Amino acid sequence: MAEFRMPSLGADMDNGRVVEWRIKPGDIVHRGDIVVEVETDKGTFEVESPIDGAVSAIAVQQGTKVPVGTVLATLGEPTAAEPRASPAARQLAAQSNIALATVRGTGPGGVITIQDVQRAAAAATPTKIAVAAEPAELEAAVDARAAMRRAIAAAVTRSKREIPHYYLSTDVDLSRAAEWITSQNVRRPVTERLLPSALLIKAVASALTRYRDLNGFWVDGAFRPGIGIHVGMAISLRGGGLIAPAIHDADRLTVDQMMLALRDVVARARGGRLRGAEMTDATITVTSLGDQGVTTVIGVIYPPQVAIVGLGKISERAWAADGKVSARLTVTATLAADHRVTNGHYGGLFLAEVDRLLQSPETL
Repeated sequence: MAEFRMPSLGADMDNGRVVEWRIKPGDIVHRGDIVVEVETDKGTFEVESPIDGAVSAIAVQQGTKVPVGTVLATLGEPTAAEPRASPAARQLAAQSNIALATVRGTGPGGVITIQDVQRAAAAATPTKIAVAAEPAELEAAVDARAAMRRAIAAAVTRSKREIPHYYLSTDVDLSRAAEWITSQNVRRPVTERLLPSALLIKAVASALTRYRDLNGFWVDGAFRPGIGIHVGMAISLRGGGLIAPAIHDADRLTVDQMMLALRDVVARARGGRLRGAEMTDATITVTSLGDQGVTTVIGVIYPPQVAIVGLGKISERAWAADGKVSARLTVTATLAADHRVTNGHYGGLFLAEVDRLLQSPETL
């Protein structure tokens, strides 16, 4: 019997409220399936099952607030009665919040097909009625924003108090990168065009493959390298506050895949549809305020991470090269890092690697 516990969705999370269960006793779940929505001071998140199993019991009811580590449900070994389904049917069932155990399979040997899941989803979809927001709902939204600000304040206060930061910055010539992006976008529809942010984040992720001591966590008095390079992208929320969900395995993505991942995670963050793993897996954070006209961004490390990269506004500046001064597109990249793990020399090499990669954008 395995126990599914209230996860920690951030270093500053002490407790969470069970908003909605996506499972019930008797359901079969697989690792990665969404099983519950949890509300914290930073918002509501979808939490995945860490294992395969059959749901034995739900220990915490919807609406209940409990500390991190509390047992929420118990899972047993899957039985021989586990529904068989095609991979596409499993994916659609997870997206549609349909328990496969409730679906009758019409495929060969009783296998659940994608059409079976579509029928089940259609039968389960309730009619939605739009209603005006009640005053109590508006007050709750205000309270949620205030709670998020308190959570952010607690995290950055802890960071500045406990982490010995050092800070570095460098100006990067983006002329070649801008020309490459233009050449890539010339034949693309607007919806598929690349933005400089995708290339910049890809360069950061690629540089971390060489400078891995900036990618990980300070835990129990020692550095623990991150398993994979999962870049947390700082996103400002429309209702106020800040969140930094992870783009998983960012170093392995192409620039096009990075662009898709950025659009996806920003949309879901602002729509309140992030997953728990996206809030816990980030191994480093990138923050960019260039669209706000900010030239230089100096970040505060989000514990237990050990580094944060800041990206400012891309703008034309006077640039001296080869004995000539000309106008070049440039960006200021900064690094705030934990002096217990690395030093200025190491951090400087990392920023130099980011610069070098951006001079050959076609290789990213």
